[in-house]
Amino acid sequence: MEIAKVRQDFPILFQTVNDEPLIYLDNAATTQKPKQVISAIENYYAHDNANVHRGVHTLSERATKQYEEARETVRAFINAASTKEVLFTRGTTTSLNWVAQGFGDQVVEEGDEIYITALEHHSNLVPWQQLAKRKQARLVYLPLTEEGSVDVTAAQTVISSKGKILAVTQASNVMGTINPIKELAALIHAVGGYIVVDGAQSTPHMTVNVQQLDADFFAFSGHKMSGPTGIGVLYGKEALLEQMTPVEFGGEMIDFVYDETATWAPLPYKFEAGTPNIAGAIGLKAAIDYLNEIGMTEIQEHEHQIMRYLLPKIQEIAGITLFGPTDPEKRTGILTFNIDGVHPHDVATGFDMEGIAIRAGHHCAQPLMRHLDVHATARASFYFYNTQEEAEQFLVSLVKVKEFFTHGLI
Repeated sequence: MEIAKVRQDFPILFQTVNDEPLIYLDNAATTQKPKQVISAIENYYAHDNANVHRGVHTLSERATKQYEEARETVRAFINAASTKEVLFTRGTTTSLNWVAQGFGDQVVEEGDEIYITALEHHSNLVPWQQLAKRKQARLVYLPLTEEGSVDVTAAQTVISSKGKILAVTQASNVMGTINPIKELAALIHAVGGYIVVDGAQSTPHMTVNVQQLDADFFAFSGHKMSGPTGIGVLYGKEALLEQMTPVEFGGEMIDFVYDETATWAPLPYKFEAGTPNIAGAIGLKAAIDYLNEIGMTEIQEHEHQIMRYLLPKIQEIAGITLFGPTDPEKRTGILTFNIDGVHPHDVATGFDMEGIAIRAGHHCAQPLMRHLDVHATARASFYFYNTQEEAEQFLVSLVKVKEFFTHGLI
C-alpha cells in the first residue's frame, strides 16, 4: 500500500488546524471519506435519483440496481450466505436495537440470562438492559482478562443453561481489544443461546467472515469504514431473521395490507420500512470497493506496524497510563491513555493546538470506565491513511502536552 498515493484520495486531510498540518486520529469515532465515495454519492443524486423497488421507470430501475448491488457487495465482504441475510439500517445502534426488540423479545423469558461485558459501547449495552427489564431476565457481565478481553475460560463457568443471548463487541472502541468471537459463539450455542456481535470497530480494520465466526447476528456502520453516515448493516442468519419480527412498519416492508391486519414482504425487505438511505448504500458499496482494492489484510498489517512502533515508546514515557493489550497483534489501531494529573479533555485540547484530532471522555462506555477506575480517557485511533510520520508527531506532541500541563513548559 502506497500511503502517499492513498492519502491523495482524501482531500480533507490536506488542511491546517490551529496553523498546524491536520493529523486526524479520531477514526474510532468516524473515518474520512475518499473521493471515490463522495463521487459515487454525488453521481447518484446527479443522474439516478429515484425511489427503489416499486418504480418501473428507468431512473427507479437504475437506482434499484445500484441499491441491490450494494447489498451483494456487503454480502461478499462479510461472507454472508445470502443477500437475504443483509439488512440496511441507519447504523450499528439501530441494528442492535432491532435485534433486542424484534428477536430478544421473542426468545428471552423471565429468569433467563443475557450475557454482556464491561467492554460494550452503550449501543450494545442499553438495549439489553431494557430487554432484561421488560422480560425480568438477568443481566450477567462476563469476566475480562487483565488486558481487557473476554476471559473465555472464566466465561465457561458463568454461562448456564439459562443463557439466551450473548452480546459482545468484536473489538473494543476504547482499548482496541479483539475478542474471541468464535469461541464465545460455541459457548452460548452449547446452551441453546444466540450470539449478537457488535462489529462497528472490527469490520473496518480486519477481514470479517460471519459464517466462520458462527455469529447469529452481526452489526456495523458505514461511517466507521470510510463510508457515509446514516447507513449501517445488520447481518442475521436467514432462519433467525425469518423468526424475527420487524420493529418499524410502513411502506416497502409490507406484502399486503388488509383492513385489520397486514403481511410482510420476504427477506430482506421485511425489515426495511420506508424509503431507505439509497445514497448511503451506494456510498457504502463504494467504500467497500475501496477497502477491497487496498486489501483488508494490508489495512490490518499497517495498523499493527504503527502499534509496534508506538506501544513500546509510550510505555517509556513517565506519567502515562496506557490501557489495553501491550501486544500490538492483539489490538486494533486504538491507543487509549491518560496523563497523570491531567484531565483527558485538557489533553485533547492540547493536542488540538498541535493540529492533532483525538477524542476524550467516556467514549460511550461508562461501565468500562468504572472497571478501569477512571472517569475518562484520551483516545488516539489510527487508520490506513495515517502515516509513520504522523505517529512520530503524535509522540512528540504527547510529550509537549504532558510537559505543558504538568510543568507549564512548552
